[in-house]
Amino acid sequence: MINGLKTLRTDSRRRPSAALMAGIFLLAAALLSSVGPAAAVEVPSLYTVRVPLAPNDPDARSEAYERALSQVVGRITGTRDALSPGERQTLFPDPARYVLQFRPGEDDTLWVTLDGATIERVLMSAGHSVWGSDRPLTLVWLAVDWGGGEREVIASADALRSDAEARSIDRNRLLRERVQEVAEARGIPVAFPLMDVEDLESVTFSDLWGGFDEQVLAASRRYGASSVLVGRIRPGPGQRNRWSHYFGGEQREWGGEPEEVVNLLADTLGSQFVISPNEQLASVPVTVSGIDSVVAYGTVHAWLENLALVRELSVETVSGDSIRFMVRAHGDRERLRRALESARHLEPVGGIETSATAATDGLAFRYRP
Repeated sequence: MINGLKTLRTDSRRRPSAALMAGIFLLAAALLSSVGPAAAVEVPSLYTVRVPLAPNDPDARSEAYERALSQVVGRITGTRDALSPGERQTLFPDPARYVLQFRPGEDDTLWVTLDGATIERVLMSAGHSVWGSDRPLTLVWLAVDWGGGEREVIASADALRSDAEARSIDRNRLLRERVQEVAEARGIPVAFPLMDVEDLESVTFSDLWGGFDEQVLAASRRYGASSVLVGRIRPGPGQRNRWSHYFGGEQREWGGEPEEVVNLLADTLGSQFVISPNEQLASVPVTVSGIDSVVAYGTVHAWLENLALVRELSVETVSGDSIRFMVRAHGDRERLRRALESARHLEPVGGIETSATAATDGLAFRYRP
């Protein structure tokens, strides 16, 4: 292990040669002196939820565990109704068995962390597909025509405003919370744009409302989001909200309230990433360039290794700042490509590499700090 990095997890039939391992060691050792601490982003656990807790009910804890299990099962399967209440009772007769820890929350609630790995195994053994923690970030651009000439793009935080503008702050916050609440329940990471100077120079309300989404997609690149949701809302009776979703080179058009659309978003992404228990494994070579530090290597290797799709990971060659991995993954090359494109540190370089040893098309990415 080099400076705390994970050791390679390899198939015993395809262990890297001594020369290859020496090359990796020399690459890391040569760069060690110039490496600073790795930046980290804290992401809420997929298996931690907050549920209501009735203060005077003697069965409140058991009911809270049941609610927590139901919500986590929905996150793991990627669908809202994967299990009927009867099937959930059959597979998980004692939800308390899966509780790792709990703590009181505000307003008569309970934070519950469940054993997600065990729940996944139970679901897969029963023939259900599961979705791991490799979930793409969705950037939400939301243009709102409040009427009376008031038009706004909802930002990630509210700017300082006068008391007279407090109503605008409140309604913007409530609209954000409607999106975030459903996204959290479904286990979908979402973010809103900063709407700082850079965003304001790139995207206007008219761009969003008029459907000029090329500018919107270009402005989204700075956030490293592979999934982009554009909403156009005009509150009031008889009005129809319009939504566009961009992911994996495909565009989808939806209508409806934010809660309904975020559920559609979760269903759509879940269908792209769930793993069937009977799915075959595919060997796909993946070349990542731009790995010029031990931190970059550790970030890329750890992310690949922890992908739910990935069953086996080995290093085949090291050349300059490029490392060629051999990945054994559930599904096919296209499924793996979508998963890799959801990584904020990996950017497709556009070329397709042909592997002479595996006789399959490979994937090429560049590490982006």
